[in-house]
Amino acid sequence: MESVRTCIGTRTRAPRSSLLRVVARDGRVIADASATEPGRGAWLMPTMQAYETAVRRKAFRRALRLDAEPDTGDLLLYLQRHEQSVDNPNESSLP
Repeated sequence: MESVRTCIGTRTRAPRSSLLRVVARDGRVIADASATEPGRGAWLMPTMQAYETAVRRKAFRRALRLDAEPDTGDLLLYLQRHEQSVDNPNESSLP
């Protein structure tokens, strides 16, 4: 039976395989697609809507237990590339 996690953006529960794990590194939030990075992680639906909701709710800081609001620019770029690859499956895939 697959683990269930809660998205920090939408607050919906979903199987771990359908969510993206994110971690904080040097004040930035990065995608952990393999879910193997060390440290505290949080789970996010890999959609722009979930990302925008999490930013608006300041969920990254709270979920990752950070002292200051993190830079989410790297995660935003990752999600934009992810949505492009879903919309255009013949394009190059994500790392």
